[in-house]
Amino acid sequence: MSKKFKGSLSILLATVIWGSTFVAQSVGGKAIGPFSFLSIRCFLAVFFLLAVLFLTKRKEFLKIITDPRLWKAGIPCGIALFAATALQQFGLLYTSPGKSGFITTLYIIMVPIFGLFLKQKPPKTVGISVVLAAVGLYLLSGAGFTAINIGDVLTFGCAIAFAVQILIMDRVAGELNSMALNISQALVCAVLSGIMVLFTENLNGSDILANWFPLCWAGIMSMGIAYTLQIVGQKSIEPTTASLLMSFESVFAALSGLAAGYLGWIDDATFTTTEGIGCVLVFGAIMLSQIPVKNKANK
Repeated sequence: MSKKFKGSLSILLATVIWGSTFVAQSVGGKAIGPFSFLSIRCFLAVFFLLAVLFLTKRKEFLKIITDPRLWKAGIPCGIALFAATALQQFGLLYTSPGKSGFITTLYIIMVPIFGLFLKQKPPKTVGISVVLAAVGLYLLSGAGFTAINIGDVLTFGCAIAFAVQILIMDRVAGELNSMALNISQALVCAVLSGIMVLFTENLNGSDILANWFPLCWAGIMSMGIAYTLQIVGQKSIEPTTASLLMSFESVFAALSGLAAGYLGWIDDATFTTTEGIGCVLVFGAIMLSQIPVKNKANK
């Protein structure tokens, strides 16, 4: 398999996990509190990844985690990730999940726009894919924009922060250990969330124990494994294509939400024809972005 194919597969696997985590966040976040859920989730990811890294890289473990380059890269990534997650959570207090889902995934448009300032020009097929995916995500979200409120503005800030995180990751991942880099950004996110808990929320041990499964899924599977897969994928894929692949999370989120509704885990969920068309458009956009484009200089 080519490096690009392996990278694409890594990110697509991450989107499957992120999409299924929608249910865990919906259930656990309401019961525990947004910052508490985020902090515990990230600390779980750190402990899990430290254990795996120690078992797989025992001889190099200390050298890897004490590498100054690791923390120089992980701190800005962690800050961007914290900002994105926090803004999204507070935006949901004032706007609908459908609008939030659509506005959040606007990072697929922002990444190539920001990339232009960094002299990163994506292939023409990727530009077409971005437009196609944006339309598909709008249909998938079921969003209706009759007015803009503070929640929409906060969520737009979330999309900007995710775009920044993707671009920073593209520049800093390099030869750093992917698992260790995720540990550093998760630890930064956990500490910042923990500080916010002290000022805004009260931890309740019984609520935490009652929601151990959503926390473990969001922490180990999503923050631990999926974000590591993102880092692995971005080492061989340019950021605009990576953001397009990540937008497939919305499709898996819709499907997992539908399944959870049928199982009675969350309020009944439906899947309309319009949302189905949105899924097809997003899938088509991703397939188009993966078509190889020959360099004119090589013709």
